[in-house]
Amino acid sequence: MNKKRLGSSRLLKAQWDDSIRRTVYVSDIDHQVTEEQLAALFLSCGQVVDCRVCGDPNSVLRFAFVEFTDEGAAHRALSLAGTVLGYYPVRVLPSKTAIVPVNPTFLPQSEDEREMCARTIYCTNIDKKISQVEVKLFFERFCGKVARLRLLGEYRHSARIAFVEFEMAESAIAALNCSGAILGSLPIRVSPSKTPVRPCMTRSFMI
Repeated sequence: MNKKRLGSSRLLKAQWDDSIRRTVYVSDIDHQVTEEQLAALFLSCGQVVDCRVCGDPNSVLRFAFVEFTDEGAAHRALSLAGTVLGYYPVRVLPSKTAIVPVNPTFLPQSEDEREMCARTIYCTNIDKKISQVEVKLFFERFCGKVARLRLLGEYRHSARIAFVEFEMAESAIAALNCSGAILGSLPIRVSPSKTPVRPCMTRSFMI
């Protein structure tokens, strides 16, 4: 049983690392640019698997993660740095984290879960030295009471991600303004979550 778990863990890590190599981080995105427009820009580099625009839609600039089917396409995408999209030239860099896939079964399945989703944010680029408790304290200090938190990614990764559910929707909205804030030694990236943090998730990841 342990060998099966170890094999599964190694497979997941290999898949995660492969996804990172196929992903680029795009910043300085005009707030009027849609995910479809951004994906269209990168189609000249290769097939786009996923495109996730993040950040407060009310801010002037946002950021995104674009994942391709192969590593070569991600390398070619770096040459698009400086391309004007909307009113601003975008910046394109190798990503330090993968896009967490949104499995349809993870999406809100009820009105309660949709309400939970409205209170939840997706946080990336978390310093690997930062603990679950420190992430929780950070968001409670600036945004409001945290109801549930799930921290993902292993210590050997350069950065980790988290799903943070607040008690109040207003706190989740306030958390969007924390995008770019330094937590540990890295600027975190915050966007609305497309999935709720379910109570049945693995206990070791929960607070």
